[in-house]
Amino acid sequence: MKKTSLLFLLLISNLSSFAQNKIEAEKLVAEGVPYHDKGDYSGAINKYNKALELDKDNLLALSEKAFSLISLEKYDDAIEICKLAIKAHPGEDVKNVYVSYGNALDHLKKTDESLEVYSEGIKLFPNYYQLHFNKGITYSSIKKYDDAINCFKNSISINPKHAGSLNAIGILEMEQNRIPSILAFSRFFIIEPQTARSKKNFQYMRKLLMQGVTETTKQSVSINIDSNMLNDSTDTGKKKENNFSMTDLILSMDASQDFDKKNNNKTDVEKFIRKFETICSSLEESKKDNFGFYWEFLAPYFIEMKNKKLIEPFAYIVFVDSSSEDVSKWYKKNQDELDRFYDWSKNYNWKKQ
Repeated sequence: MKKTSLLFLLLISNLSSFAQNKIEAEKLVAEGVPYHDKGDYSGAINKYNKALELDKDNLLALSEKAFSLISLEKYDDAIEICKLAIKAHPGEDVKNVYVSYGNALDHLKKTDESLEVYSEGIKLFPNYYQLHFNKGITYSSIKKYDDAINCFKNSISINPKHAGSLNAIGILEMEQNRIPSILAFSRFFIIEPQTARSKKNFQYMRKLLMQGVTETTKQSVSINIDSNMLNDSTDTGKKKENNFSMTDLILSMDASQDFDKKNNNKTDVEKFIRKFETICSSLEESKKDNFGFYWEFLAPYFIEMKNKKLIEPFAYIVFVDSSSEDVSKWYKKNQDELDRFYDWSKNYNWKKQ
């Protein structure tokens, strides 16, 4: 009886010691993260190594160490840490480890292996948007853009607030699918309105809205329509998925009005509002006859924006970094409208894909 009691006490003591080591290890990890955030990756790794001395397979320490090793471009070391973490923690939450694992392989140009790792991670964690996003980045690096776009679609269907995926869709769709590109950039501005990326995307957006429309003389405007944009059927005669040919045509016609003398005194924001209202009205009229991810996921958001009379505050969000006096004046007088917009957007009910 005494021997049994002694064994029990030893077991309790060991469990208590293990729990305490884990707590102390995770404190050290928490101390290491600020080092990583300020760019001192070696300093961060020193903290993680101390944590691992206390708790040799601590998942948080292994995950953060792999992340910092990638930042130091020590990709082979990061891969070994990821393998260790996955092996030591079967059935646990290792989704970020899979992201780092795939990322490290991608940096080493081991593209096929990287894609395999992301696929394995997605099989285990299908609802983690970062796995889909990073897989899309890998596909983009080998110019498999259709596959990349599908990954980015998966990412934003899981997390509609992921600016990186919206940015990628906007860029990749610019050449072949103007309206989805505009919609992706538009949603991007709502999430990330004042960054280096938003400044670049603002220029992309302006070009897209005026694509093919030029003023040849003071009394003449040229409209060039890409024939690929107007083809709404496949070679077999079936209607195309994500076909926006009608909206594309209507936008070009509306954009030509920017050069009409009756609009000479309109501000850039006012012209933008007119064009965007045209896009949303066309989306609403055409939605029932069309299908595809963009029609089912992004288009309803902008249709509702129009119906809630929120295109004006949206437009000023897009133009927030412009130096125009009219934009500054609007912001000073319309905080309530901005709040109304963000309240609506925050509570919008995204359709599950």
